[in-house]
Amino acid sequence: MEGTPVLEVVESQLDAEDAIRANQPLPDALPVLPLRETVTFPETLTPLAVGQERSIKLVDDVLGANRMLAMVAARDPEDEEPGPDGLYEVGVVGIVARMLKVPDGTLRILVQGTQRVRLGPYVAEEPYLVARIAEVPDVIDEGPELEALTRNVQRTFSEIIEQIPYLPEELQLAVANIDDASALCYLIAGALRISTEEKQALLDEVDVAARLRRLSQILARELEVVQLGSQIQSQVQSEVDKGQREFFLRQQLKAIQDELGEGDEQQAEVNELRQRVEEAELPEQALKAAERELSRLEKLPPAAAEHGVIRSYLEWLVELPWSKWTEDNLDIAHAREVLDADHYDLEKVKDRILEYLAVRKLKPDSPGPILCFVGPPGVGKTSLGRSIAKALGRWGPRRGRDPRSPPHLHRRPAGHHHPRPARCRLAQPRLHDR
Repeated sequence: MEGTPVLEVVESQLDAEDAIRANQPLPDALPVLPLRETVTFPETLTPLAVGQERSIKLVDDVLGANRMLAMVAARDPEDEEPGPDGLYEVGVVGIVARMLKVPDGTLRILVQGTQRVRLGPYVAEEPYLVARIAEVPDVIDEGPELEALTRNVQRTFSEIIEQIPYLPEELQLAVANIDDASALCYLIAGALRISTEEKQALLDEVDVAARLRRLSQILARELEVVQLGSQIQSQVQSEVDKGQREFFLRQQLKAIQDELGEGDEQQAEVNELRQRVEEAELPEQALKAAERELSRLEKLPPAAAEHGVIRSYLEWLVELPWSKWTEDNLDIAHAREVLDADHYDLEKVKDRILEYLAVRKLKPDSPGPILCFVGPPGVGKTSLGRSIAKALGRWGPRRGRDPRSPPHLHRRPAGHHHPRPARCRLAQPRLHDR
């Protein structure tokens, strides 16, 4: 039926892989199939997707001949059609075992890696790359060190398999049953998700002991990363479980209080304060402080001494104008009218206030001094502050929010000594720059 993938299993009277294992010589040259972000190893089965026209023609040609090709990784994965200079020098001879044609015209092939070879020089670049090849055999020095390295790699990889979900458990059994140190390296390197450069370095290494040592370092690093990831996951899960446990306990406590008829008024008060905190649009630090005090208030009984203090603090916190701003009206004539209408006499104080506002009008970005009203209770300090706020168009009568904006009106706490001499008595407030 049209559009259905066609599966073709390639077979012949003389199997090329058997011929190689029978120590028959390799061809002098083979077609080269560049691989992107993939490194194949000897004695491994690798599925590949083939989509470029020259690569499709290469596969078609080798299927009609001895099915043999050379597979080598590209240095730059972004290079669509790498040339000889864009490929590594060491690759693997492969035999196309199966091919799958898909409706979009691309191919899926299954290649059995056989021998490691060094490529070069290249004898053709059209219609695809063809290079001379030379086998690169392993250098094996049998001894206790090789055996120790082999066992260490097997043990470390088994620990990784137990913690990584994408590695099947059958792989652990296969690794444990491999006696060939070289084949063990290739099997593990092909299964790990490591960089192309690291895989190519393992393929380039001809000394099996050195390859095992390098692989052991990679496995130790991967095991550390896996263990750290598991630790982070455990911490996250523990925090989630703690949050869920607290939620269930609070629900149970609420149900018990409902049954006993207790805590309804207190919880309603906490919920109201919590809602006001959410609506106040507090900055981050103030929000953290409010949430901390809300948590304390929720746990305290109403009869506790700190209950009223915390409640008053939270109410004061949410009443502050955190996210509300007003535009200053720096009209000096208007300010004079307001001050004269609200206060009789006090000419020196009013003149100083108008001077201050005039400076602010001429240079708005200047921080300037802070106005401080000094005098005994009842002489008009707070009312002057209200008049200034009224003249500026500010609705905050007691305290400005922006430290650069006038006025900042602070009451001195009880017991604070006045800066003027004690013998001096004033019938009206004095104004000092601070």
